[in-house]
Amino acid sequence: MGIDICLHLRWSRGMDMKTHFRQSSVSILSVGYLLLFGPSVLAQEKRAMTIVDLINVPSLSDPRLSPDGTQLLYALSKADWEANRRISHIWRIDADGSHPIQMTNGEKGENSPRWSPDGQWIAFIAKRGESEDEDEKRDQIHLLRNLGGEAHALTQHDTSVSDIQWSPDGKSIYFLARDPKTEEEKKRDKAKDDVTAFDEDYKQKHLWTLTVEGRKEVRVTEGDFSVLGYRVSRDGTMIAHHRAPTPLFDDSDESEVWVMKADGSAGRQLTQNTIWERGAQLSPDNATVIFTSDSNEKLETYYNDKIFLVSATGGKHRLILKDLPHEIARATWSGDGKAIYFVANTGIRRELFVVDTTSEELAQITKGDHSVQGHDYLPELDLHAVTVNHRINPGDIYLFRGRNGTALIRVTHVYDYLSEQFLLPRQEAIQWKGADGVTVEGLLFYPIDYQEGTTYPLCVQTHGGPASSDKFGFGRWSNYIQVLTNNGWVVFKPNYRGSTGYGDDFLRDMVGHYYHQSHLDVMTGVDYLIERGIADGNRMVKMGWSGGGHMTNKIITHTDRFKAASSGAGAVNWISMYGQSDVRIYRTPWFGGTPWQRDAPIDVYWEHSPLKDIWKVKTPTIVLVGEKDVRVPSPQSVELYRALKTNGVPTHLYIAPREPHGWRELRHELFKVNVELEWFEKYALQRKYTWEKAPGDDDEEEEKKQTQAP
Repeated sequence: MGIDICLHLRWSRGMDMKTHFRQSSVSILSVGYLLLFGPSVLAQEKRAMTIVDLINVPSLSDPRLSPDGTQLLYALSKADWEANRRISHIWRIDADGSHPIQMTNGEKGENSPRWSPDGQWIAFIAKRGESEDEDEKRDQIHLLRNLGGEAHALTQHDTSVSDIQWSPDGKSIYFLARDPKTEEEKKRDKAKDDVTAFDEDYKQKHLWTLTVEGRKEVRVTEGDFSVLGYRVSRDGTMIAHHRAPTPLFDDSDESEVWVMKADGSAGRQLTQNTIWERGAQLSPDNATVIFTSDSNEKLETYYNDKIFLVSATGGKHRLILKDLPHEIARATWSGDGKAIYFVANTGIRRELFVVDTTSEELAQITKGDHSVQGHDYLPELDLHAVTVNHRINPGDIYLFRGRNGTALIRVTHVYDYLSEQFLLPRQEAIQWKGADGVTVEGLLFYPIDYQEGTTYPLCVQTHGGPASSDKFGFGRWSNYIQVLTNNGWVVFKPNYRGSTGYGDDFLRDMVGHYYHQSHLDVMTGVDYLIERGIADGNRMVKMGWSGGGHMTNKIITHTDRFKAASSGAGAVNWISMYGQSDVRIYRTPWFGGTPWQRDAPIDVYWEHSPLKDIWKVKTPTIVLVGEKDVRVPSPQSVELYRALKTNGVPTHLYIAPREPHGWRELRHELFKVNVELEWFEKYALQRKYTWEKAPGDDDEEEEKKQTQAP
């Protein structure tokens, strides 16, 4: 079976699915991703990616298989420079890859596509309405025929809705929504008498159901708690869900697993602990609930995420695969309830696995230099849809049946243009020894024109989290690897101590002492690249965002070997950070307690605060943060900036208006990359950098010149 067949497999809408997969099984992973695109691509003239090219790369998410397995829905988000943001629309495609069609086209976009059980209708969430007041427009459920036509709103809820799911009989749709403001609160808001109590004026989030035919909304849960997530059982009679005392992020560890009848009655609490459980789901026979949590068998916190089982009638939990070193997510029951499919982070890869719940026999389904992201499972047909992110493709959809992950069938071709039009860097997994002899792993990205024996300037990028890891994949605009490598840089992404996917000891190296081996892992990796003759130790820069910003702040106090640095939304003072951020549950184990308890471990907090050693910094460092960032609030960046500036270190602080922890406005994204590249080129390479402009800006300038001409 040739490359063309692998790319363009088709089956009749009436063909038996099992027959199709038996006839068309092709291992695209075994022959390598490059073979997918064929030799004709090589003959085309390719060019370097620009910043705008990267920002314009669409995002495909939320693949959803139709009930009969013959079609898929997905959300596709694209950059709209006039609107200065990304807008998502719902697409449908036949499972053989034919007839892709955009189903929605609302001005504000749409998300969360969900098939009705009979496949005749598509429910989705959108913010639409006639009101000119954007605050009056709320996310509501809309319904669209699969055959096409105009969508119509199903809900007119007082607050925005989220997390929609059809009942198995197709008569109703469940959703989550926050409680509305009272009439008195609305009156006060209108009069600007709107002083709020910090962390106390939240509204609880509850589960509702909507009858499709009569559009009647019925409240399912009620009380002084929030439902953080839920799943309806396959027979529609039960609901597994998570209840927390508030919807605040930092109270997630006080959430518990519950089950109840579909109408909200007979609620039963299954867990009682201080860990954060996620993804609760009832088995097909409603006897057992699975959930995941970043804890160990004793339900102690801050471990790699693991799978737990508990009886739906209550009792002691059971941890399975307790010795698995990976980080588990997206766990779901198999069709017969005898096994569990799950996605696991294995360090620099993300793969799909299956485990037998009785024997705990484990099998890896997918395998390759990639990251499996979205996963949808159709138990009736034992059919899987996954998105796969790899070097030249950020995540097209593939299908396979059962446990035969080597027979991935490609469905979408959203990202074909990337390998056809652009020069893309080579990626390589590397390993080296940390300062204490432990093996550390990371990713290396080579310059496009790399020549063996030549050293190149090095950009070190550290991932956020820090409980995360960098994996094989195309990357994102924020790290602009393609732009850097096209400009002659080597890019290095180390999975330093504290990263997930490498076992609990590796992850928990930060517990009790945040900067223990983590920053040393980064520097030993740098030395390894210099010893290999790849990196030029005299032309190095450091960057990172969030947890990667924390690491940048530490690195510049630890060494002056970097010629320039960029700290993105990074913490510099762990004492003030603890009180400023919206999350503390991860930071308490890092430092052994809170900074305001009796006999507080203040010395530990301060010892690991980069601010303590900021006087040592010589590296020119710019600082970036969002105005509305609640995760790593802007005062952390202000402290860093003022310390650097007072000490005579070249620096600038850039605060992006309206932006949260992750920047979303396109012009802000373009600014971030431009200002970092200019900084790096100036201090590391002594080169002048020309800023890249947003689409249309050149046209506006030319028009202005023409207008001003005599």
